[in-house]
Amino acid sequence: MMIRRCCLLVAALVCLASLLTACSGANSEKPAGDLPVPGGTARIVQITEPRGLDPATLSNQWVLNAMLGNALFGTLMINDPETGELRFTMAQSFATRDGGATFELTLRPHLRFSDGGPLDAAAVKYNWDRIKDPANGSAYLQEASMVAATEVVDDTRLRVTMAEPVPNFAEAVYGTSLNWIASPAALAAGRQQFDAHPVGAGPFTLTRWARGDAIELVKNPAYWDAPKPFLDAITLRANADTAQRINTLISGGADLVIETNPASLSEARAAGFPTDTVPLHGGQTLTMNTRRPPFYDVRARRAVAAAIDLEAINVAVYHGESRVPKTLFGESSPFHTDLPLPRPDRETAQRLFDELAAEGKPVSFTFTSGPTAEIRALAENVQAQLSAFGNVEVAVVVADITQVVELRRTNDFDMTTSSANFTDPEPALWSVFHRNSRRNLSGVADAELSRALQDGRTGTTSRQRADAYRRVQERLNALVPVIFQVSNEPSVVTRRNVGGVVQYGYGSLLPEELWVEN
Repeated sequence: MMIRRCCLLVAALVCLASLLTACSGANSEKPAGDLPVPGGTARIVQITEPRGLDPATLSNQWVLNAMLGNALFGTLMINDPETGELRFTMAQSFATRDGGATFELTLRPHLRFSDGGPLDAAAVKYNWDRIKDPANGSAYLQEASMVAATEVVDDTRLRVTMAEPVPNFAEAVYGTSLNWIASPAALAAGRQQFDAHPVGAGPFTLTRWARGDAIELVKNPAYWDAPKPFLDAITLRANADTAQRINTLISGGADLVIETNPASLSEARAAGFPTDTVPLHGGQTLTMNTRRPPFYDVRARRAVAAAIDLEAINVAVYHGESRVPKTLFGESSPFHTDLPLPRPDRETAQRLFDELAAEGKPVSFTFTSGPTAEIRALAENVQAQLSAFGNVEVAVVVADITQVVELRRTNDFDMTTSSANFTDPEPALWSVFHRNSRRNLSGVADAELSRALQDGRTGTTSRQRADAYRRVQERLNALVPVIFQVSNEPSVVTRRNVGGVVQYGYGSLLPEELWVEN
């Protein structure tokens, strides 16, 4: 019996050792060096598959298709997420001499699309005008509409006249699909043809797109910034399940994963996989519809904000690995203040719930959740927490991605998830909270808040903008149109033999910088 027990113990230890070895496979790889290694294919897993490849319909954020847009079309400019410094790529400059009333965009000379056509000022104008046209359905219509007119000066120069002065308009260029220029001739052939044969001036070109399976890209030999890209090819797949994405990396089925879930990121780090995260301010929000009951009454919004324990959500949904924002701007922002975001206060929450019920307006609402397991767990946790209070009822409805898109168009919801992420607050905060914004999902229409956002947009000095954004924070704390629930962490997780991870904007990965050492 003793021998049998020993054998079982040895077998168990062997299995455990094998499991640990498998889970720490990254540790057995030689780390990537400092010098790029040319050649090879990178297997990349992103979060969602694109609807199409037209830059007007792509989104320049990590959670969508930022890396793919950069691969096909390259970039006009990028920023350093740590410092906010603007850096030029296919553009040489983007200058204003009149406080942001007009700009002049200057391109590098002799830029060419992958089909040999010129990427010139006329091509930029064509693309920007398309994004500004509502018929093309761009998510960045609002940013493009900040431009009143564009005029081609010559092959490399485009004069941009703004609808109103926006000194920091460059933020709206590199953070959106305005940063991606496609061939006008290829776009004119129609979306079906363009999806099959997209033409840009990026570091890679498309060889195959099998919807629901893989997007295969190969090196563009005519890329302007030789010897980049270093990779010969990229195979891109999408997976909306965070656990499956990380497991694919751990099991050796991927070289790089685009990730945002804090628990998954912690798991990857513990297993020895390098991560790179873009620091953003603001965060993911619980957004309340101020257009209709119960949240048209500010007391209902304040009550819910006071009732929800965000740290408990962190533990339940993210295993305690996320960061709950304490202030709207992090300490690295020049606009950081010590004004805290609303905090839990159970006594105040119950008093407000009771007060509203006594007036015949008990708080009853539906939380419309997206389809992912993470968002469903979030909605159910909010429901469970509020069930501990009197005079408040919460129902949870899970919607598919098509329904989520539709409710954002029709504003037919009580509470849902959204986000207000930014490096510089312009144009993100204006877009989310100004009363004239098409993307003001909460519907908050406060004159004082809108004035402060406008002053932040048009301010030409640091002091003017700092004053404006302090007023923004004060009004948001008073109005509570959203609850800043968790800080988003646009991240890339790689195997140890992957080098050259560079992100800009909202977690927008630059594929031309990547290499894989075998």
